[in-house]
Amino acid sequence: MTGGEAYKQKLITDDALDAAIAAYLADPSKPVVLVIGDKRLDVAAAVLAHQWSADELAVGDATPARRRNAGKTAVLVAPVWFGCL
Repeated sequence: MTGGEAYKQKLITDDALDAAIAAYLADPSKPVVLVIGDKRLDVAAAVLAHQWSADELAVGDATPARRRNAGKTAVLVAPVWFGCL
């Protein structure tokens, strides 16, 4: 299952997704994990695994909306892992 599939199934709310992305963008060095039932999605790992998102977040003058969209894209395409942090 990916983050996007969990989102479509309403296992991730808009508020939880927005909060996780905002927390990651505020301080990428701190762990941010989305809990989806008995599964976990590490936001930093999702960003690092998605090259386009990582590249977008590395742009120095990227707008806040551009940064949010890059983070959201990474989370939605990332696999959700059972019991991992």
